[in-house]
Amino acid sequence: MRWAQKLTLFFEMRSYGVCEWWARKLGIQTDRVRVGFVYASFFTFGSPLIIYLIMAWILEHKHYFKLQREKPKTSIWDL
Repeated sequence: MRWAQKLTLFFEMRSYGVCEWWARKLGIQTDRVRVGFVYASFFTFGSPLIIYLIMAWILEHKHYFKLQREKPKTSIWDL
């Protein structure tokens, strides 16, 4: 049982937070998103796992994808 706790802790500490990010964006509990990924993986033979890994890579490297936001124009004369 001790190795199972270590394995669980490892995955909890190293997880990318994809389900947490989706839960925050959708305003629902993280557990529901995780269960949704598990069920979707069973029904579609693992293809959501590929999507999950791609999303995890993007979230891990999101600083490369951020676009510079322009300041909103406050006046017609600001160009």
